[in-house]
Amino acid sequence: MKRINLALQGGGAHGAFTWGVLSRLLQEEDIEIAAISGTSAGALNAAALKSGWVTGGREGAIENLEWLWGQVGAVTDQRLSDWVSSMSPTAHIWAKTLKYSPAYAAFDFTTRLMSPYTYGPAIRNPLESIVKQFHYDKICGDNGPELHICATNVRSGKIRVFTDTEISPDVIMASACLPSLFQAVEFEDPKTGNIEAFWDGGYTGNPALFPLFERHLPNDVLIVNINPLYREEVPLDVQGIHNRINEISFNSSLLRELRAIAFVKRLISEGSVPEGAMKSVLVHMIADDVLMNELNVATKTIPTPVVLSRLREAGEVAASAFLAKHKDDLNNQSTVDLADMFS
Repeated sequence: MKRINLALQGGGAHGAFTWGVLSRLLQEEDIEIAAISGTSAGALNAAALKSGWVTGGREGAIENLEWLWGQVGAVTDQRLSDWVSSMSPTAHIWAKTLKYSPAYAAFDFTTRLMSPYTYGPAIRNPLESIVKQFHYDKICGDNGPELHICATNVRSGKIRVFTDTEISPDVIMASACLPSLFQAVEFEDPKTGNIEAFWDGGYTGNPALFPLFERHLPNDVLIVNINPLYREEVPLDVQGIHNRINEISFNSSLLRELRAIAFVKRLISEGSVPEGAMKSVLVHMIADDVLMNELNVATKTIPTPVVLSRLREAGEVAASAFLAKHKDDLNNQSTVDLADMFS
């Protein structure tokens, strides 16, 4: 049995790629998921996986993920989506269609000019009704993978990782709260007893890796990356510029932790620290930067069924390719060359 930890990035509707990855990994009977750290869409995927796992094992987790993304795809207006879906466009064509639609242009313009506090409580995150349907007795229970959900404390600017029994609908909504769209999620932090305000966890941990470094957990951390680390083209329009700023910001915390892992591994290899004093983390990554470069902020914000379906398929393909090439490396060696990444 190969035991691994999962680190699931946030990235709005692009989290459907992670759905595909998880569905494929869950088919491998000899891979056990020990713990999951998730942010934003990664938090939704993590919660759905654990809840389904506790209820019905691997099949239960796969079914619950399918239910989740079926619900997410249903929150958008079906009229334009159905018309475009009928022509079976590529993800690239659909991304451009959505980006340049008058409706999205008006939405994007409004969110750049107006604070979400202008509308008061009238504008609510459409994910709220979905998140409230999760089975928190399963999510917070001892069975299944450990669960860690990341959010950003607005006042302190620090990361807050909620674990197992601390997780609630408010926590998951906080992890997915983009401040340009929604008011901060405020609730009593069980650790401090104070009412705190939280924004999307991607600003401080997308996702946080450090909760997965505990000694009782396996050394392997498999990151599902949905924010492209590299874009060949320099963005020229306003939407593209803001999208790339968002991607860089949401990747920066992950890259800092990966750099720290690389530093520790170098210390261990040089014999600069006593054996066993620090954990030698084995890093793996599943991503599809080619696809993500074809998509944009519009497909990330508007969860249309046609894009969700293509993202899921791409996630399954990417996971299958990873398993074919690297499954034997799990629990043995890293498959991400950190030294090359930061050279």
